[in-house]
Amino acid sequence: MKYNVIHRGDDISIGLMQRFHELAAQYGLKLDEESPDIVLSIGGDGTLLHAFHQYTHLLDHVAFVGIHTGRLGFFADWQPDEVEHLARLMYESAANDNLQVVKYPILEIQISTESGIESHLALNEFTLKGVEVTLVAELHINDEPFETFRGDGICISTPCGSTAYNKSLGGAIVHPSLDAIQIAEIASINNRVYRTLGSPVILPKHHHCDIYPRARQHVLLSLDHLNVQRNDIISIRSMVAAGRKVRFARFRPFPFWSRVREAFIGYELHHETASTEKK
Repeated sequence: MKYNVIHRGDDISIGLMQRFHELAAQYGLKLDEESPDIVLSIGGDGTLLHAFHQYTHLLDHVAFVGIHTGRLGFFADWQPDEVEHLARLMYESAANDNLQVVKYPILEIQISTESGIESHLALNEFTLKGVEVTLVAELHINDEPFETFRGDGICISTPCGSTAYNKSLGGAIVHPSLDAIQIAEIASINNRVYRTLGSPVILPKHHHCDIYPRARQHVLLSLDHLNVQRNDIISIRSMVAAGRKVRFARFRPFPFWSRVREAFIGYELHHETASTEKK
């Protein structure tokens, strides 16, 4: 089994990377930065987003694993004190040729400008915001006009990203087994001129959404952790990436709803509630 490590750069993460390299050498795992089978992300969710974008050209081959050293690691299955256990399970998986993976949908956006069309992928979300002034844009769904938006911006998320920025905007948490994208408004303005639905919208994989910003409007476009300002955008199409998914290696069960509960509710509250109900 070939692997690579992407870390957040702090002392704890660097120390864990060095320890994993030692364990990997003992188990015969090979370090390969160019074409790894497993990419180990040591840090927080931002670290895993960096890893994803570094290997978007290998999504059909590479699987990701997260070790959590940040404040909130929603993608991370493993704690720092479990690195030896993880290395051993990776070795056993390679020896038995039975790597287990889960596959989750990702977002594709196509940016149309006078120069042509650019295609990009996102694991969590894509956002479009106005710079200095509010964003004004026409929103179409499946090539039909849907609404005229005015406000801070628009967020389009994957099921994986439904627990991130989308959640803070009042969007729904969507199980990542569903091939869908979610549209959430960022501080929309509603009056007799501009009228929006005001609720998040979930589109299945065979639907698409087109955003047409006001001509030459200066906007901030974000793909996960990547940000760029543009004023040349004609339209942006968002949809579930066809035939492309992110792969996470699963060396032990970690149900999605358990992950949600642990990240946002916490075991202490869960156990306290259960104890209160027993009384």
